Amino acid sequence: MVAVPERQYLTPQDYLDWEEKQSIKYEYIDGEVFAMTGGTIPHNDLAVNLTTALKNHLRGKGCKVSMADAKVGVSENGPFHYPDVMLTCDERDRRAIQVIYHPCLIIEVLSPSTEANDRGKKFQNYRRISTLKEYVLIGSEQNIIECYRLNEKRVWELYTYTEGTEFELKSVDFSCSIELICEDVVLEAVEEDEVQEVRP
Repeated sequence: MVAVPERQYLTPQDYLDWEEKQSIKYEYIDGEVFAMTGGTIPHNDLAVNLTTALKNHLRGKGCKVSMADAKVGVSENGPFHYPDVMLTCDERDRRAIQVIYHPCLIIEVLSPSTEANDRGKKFQNYRRISTLKEYVLIGSEQNIIECYRLNEKRVWELYTYTEGTEFELKSVDFSCSIELICEDVVLEAVEEDEVQEVRP
């Protein structure tokens, strides 16, 4: 999703109260709010496929899988973001209404307009969440999944999964093929190439 800055300075509680009354979603970073606009259909399809697979795998295990309408709080003072997919198995989030504070897994589907932020500042923010064990980036232009996994020494290690390999999430004992996640998804780069090929 693309964030469009809106100049407003609010306290964390003012933001939470104010955003409840808005017709669109806003992220909150350092006192400022950022309007969230919609992503592409391939972006949505990738998130739906992974959410569905995780939901089926975790049914009855006390975990909650959320998509883009669920907000994560890095702390009670923010920042507040809207990940594409988020998973919590923490009892403290069981009855959450506004914000999830204790996720073990966050997933972002990359797009050209958000990739730098997802890899940079947003990941810096997410790493401050003490319960987070894995951060996943899914390419919407090619079949590549990158998983940053926290090891026993509290160091983030990168694992890359490509077409024909088995994608793993250690935090919830989950695995599936890349093809399952990309099922019925028209990758954005392929779509652009096809348009270029038919030009005279």
